Amino acid sequence: MPGKHLFEYAVLRVVPRVEREEFINVGVILYCRSLGFLQTRYVLPEARLRAFAGEELDLQEIAERLRSFERICRGRAEGGVIGQLSIAERFRWLTATRSTVVQTSCVHPGLCEDAAATLERLFAQLVQ
Repeated sequence: MPGKHLFEYAVLRVVPRVEREEFINVGVILYCRSLGFLQTRYVLPEARLRAFAGEELDLQEIAERLRSFERICRGRAEGGVIGQLSIAERFRWLTATRSTVVQTSCVHPGLCEDAAATLERLFAQLVQ
């Protein structure tokens, strides 16, 4: 479909100490209804996270939580019960406000022609 498409995105953040509200951006999740697109791109910057939060941070647990975002985006059985929801419901569930070590920013809108390229651009700007 040529032309501009409305999309929404949120930044994935690791928040080692929820009570301090400090975080490191580690990924982006992007949803475009008209293109049927829901994907996430993330990185786990281990050295940076260790410097930020010390040894108390369970990097294996964080990696698993980030992988669950990926599985839910793909949908199907591998995404569990949430993965069976519609693409819009999955995005809303993933971006719901949480008080956990992996959180999302508020949702931001935009227009794009290519959702995958926009995801890569946002990842480069906001995470790398």
